Amino acid sequence: MRLTTESVAEKNFQAGAWHFAALMAGNVALALGPWLVRLADTGPVAAGFWRMFLPLPLLALLAWRARTPGPLDRRTALMVVAAGLFFAFDLASWHIGIERTRLANATLFGNSGSVILMIWGLVALRRAPAGREWLALAAALGGAAILMGRSLEISAATLVGDLLCLLAGVFYAFYLIPAQRARATLGQWAVLLLVALVAAPALLGFAVFLGEPVWPGEAGWGPVVALAISSQLVGQGLLVFSLRHFPPLVIGVALLTQPAIAAAVGWFAFGEVLGLPDMAGMVLVACALLLAKLAEPRVARVAPERG
Repeated sequence: MRLTTESVAEKNFQAGAWHFAALMAGNVALALGPWLVRLADTGPVAAGFWRMFLPLPLLALLAWRARTPGPLDRRTALMVVAAGLFFAFDLASWHIGIERTRLANATLFGNSGSVILMIWGLVALRRAPAGREWLALAAALGGAAILMGRSLEISAATLVGDLLCLLAGVFYAFYLIPAQRARATLGQWAVLLLVALVAAPALLGFAVFLGEPVWPGEAGWGPVVALAISSQLVGQGLLVFSLRHFPPLVIGVALLTQPAIAAAVGWFAFGEVLGLPDMAGMVLVACALLLAKLAEPRVARVAPERG
C-alpha cells in the first residue's frame, strides 16, 4: 500500500513490532496463493471465483464497520466497475499461468505491476526514464529474458505460463489506477467489497465459458476456502493494517519474500528445482520491483500489494 497525501520524505512512520509482523505475515499468506490454486481441483479461473465470492460476507461486515461517508456517485461507481473487471482479468490470467509455469516465475511476473505502473507513469508524463527508472527497466528486461528463456528450455507451455502471468501483472496495474481513485472516496474495505462483487460473477462467467469445473471435487473445499482466507482476507487484511506504517524501501523488501516463499513451495511440493541462471533472473526481476517502488512519485496513493 502506498501513502495517502504526505510525501515519503515528510511522513513520520511509526511502525511497531505488530505492524512488522503483520507486514511479513501478509506477504507469507499471499505467497501461498499459487500453491493453493494448484491444489484446488476446480478450474484455475473457478478457483479465482471462489476466492472472490467466499469472503463477501466478512468484507461486507468490515466495510460496514469502517463506515466511510463518501458517496457512491456515477463516476466512482464506474471506477469500481472498471477496477473489478480488470481484477477479474488479472486473476483469470494469473491463475491459468500458475498452472503452466513454475511458482517462483508466476509470483514474480504476477507482481510486475510496480514496474508496469512506473512505465505507465512515464508514458502519461511523456518523459524518458531517469536514474533508478533506467536501472529498473534494464533489470526487469534482463531478468524476464533469462526466466522466459529458461522456461522455453522446459516447454513452450511453460513460456506461455510466464506470458500469462506477465499479462496478469498488466491487468493488475490497470486495476490499481481506478481502485486507487475510488479508495479516496469510499475507503479501503468498501472498495475491496465492491471490486469482489464485480469480479466474482465475471470470473464465474469466464470459468463457465472455458468449460472449467466450478464445484470442488475429490480435493474438497479445503484449497478454495484456504485460498479465499489466505489471499483475500488474511493477506489483504494484514497489508491494509500494516503498510501505511512503512516507507517504500521496507515495503519493497518485504514484497520480495513472496517469490522466495513461492520458490521454496515449488521445490518442496512440485520438485521445481531452480538453477543458477533461474536465480540470477529472479534477482534481476526482484531488483526491478524494488527499484520501481523506490521510484514511485512522492505523493503516493493507497493500493494493496499483489496477492
